Amino acid sequence: MTLPERVEELRGQVVAALGSFLEPREPTLLYRMMRYHLGWEDAQGRPQPGPLGKALRPILCLLTCEALGGRWEQALPAAVALELVHNFSLVHDDIQDQDRERRHRLTVWAIWGQGQAINAGDALLALAQEALARLPEAGVPPERGVVAVSTLARATLEMVEGQVMDLQFEDRLDITTQAYLEMVRRKTGALFAAALSLGAICATPDTQVWEAMGRAGRQLGVAFQIKDDVLGIWGDPSRTGKPAGADIRRRKKSLPIVYALETEGPQRETVVAAYTIPTVDEEMVQRVMQALEEVEARQRSLTLAHELLQEAMDTLSSLPLAPGPRQELEAVVSFLVEREY
Repeated sequence: MTLPERVEELRGQVVAALGSFLEPREPTLLYRMMRYHLGWEDAQGRPQPGPLGKALRPILCLLTCEALGGRWEQALPAAVALELVHNFSLVHDDIQDQDRERRHRLTVWAIWGQGQAINAGDALLALAQEALARLPEAGVPPERGVVAVSTLARATLEMVEGQVMDLQFEDRLDITTQAYLEMVRRKTGALFAAALSLGAICATPDTQVWEAMGRAGRQLGVAFQIKDDVLGIWGDPSRTGKPAGADIRRRKKSLPIVYALETEGPQRETVVAAYTIPTVDEEMVQRVMQALEEVEARQRSLTLAHELLQEAMDTLSSLPLAPGPRQELEAVVSFLVEREY
C-alpha cells in the first residue's frame, strides 16, 4: 500500500468513527448544522459527497501510535476527539472573523445565524469529550485515558488563548515576530502537539516519549502555519483555490506581513497604508507584495518553517520508533510543510 493510500485508509476510519457521534437525532437542527459543517449534508439535510477536511491531526495521532508500537485502533477515539475540537474552533473562528464562506460553501453562521452556530461549535467540543471517554474501550489503560483528557483540555485552552491573541492583533500595527510566533505556538501549535502526544499516550506509558512527541508536534504546528501564511500570499491559485495575495485583501497579519511591519522603511509604510484604508484594491495588493519581496519576507518565512521542520524531525529521530511506521510519520510531517496547497 502506498503512503497516500495508507493515509486515505486512516482518514476513512476517522470519518466512519465520527459518523457514529453525529448520527441525526433531536434536536434535528443541531446535528444538521454539524454534519453540514463537515460537508456531509447540504443545508436542507440532504446527503452530499463533500469531504471532511484533510484530517491532518487525527492521521498524525494514529501514525504516532503505530510508530510507538501501538495499534491505530487504540488511538481512534483520541483522533476523533482531535478532529471534533479542530472543527469546533473553525465554526467559532468563522463567526469571529465574519467569514461567510469556508471550502467554497456558506459557513454555518451565514445560514443559521451566529447564535445557532455557537451552539453547533459547543456541541462539537462536547462530543470531543465523549469521544475521549471511549479510550479504555479501545484498549488504553484508564489511567492513561485520564492523562489524555487532561492533555486535550490543556491544548484546547491554549488554542483559545492563541485565538484571543490573534484577535487582539487585528487592531495593532506594532506586532513583533516574537509575539506572532507565541500566538501561533498556541493557536496552531497546541493541537498539533496534542495530536502527537495523544498518539504516544495511547501507545506507551513512557512520559518522556509523550513530552518529546508533544515538542515535535508543536514545532510542526508552527512550521505548518508559517507555510500556510506563505501560501496565503504567494500560493498558486490553481492549487490553493484562492487568488494570489488573498490574505492581504483580508488584512491578515501573517508572518510575512509582520516581517514588513518590523522594518522602519517605506515597506512598513506601504503595509500600514494597506491595512488602514477601507478597501484593498488590486494595485495596493501588488504594492504590498512588492514591499514583502523587498524585505525578503517570503524567503525568511520559508527558512524559519524549514528550521522548525528540521527540529521536529530531529526530535522524532531521537525516539525509538518502529522503522516502517516511522517512515510514514516522517513523510506526512514533511508533506505538511513542503505542500503547495
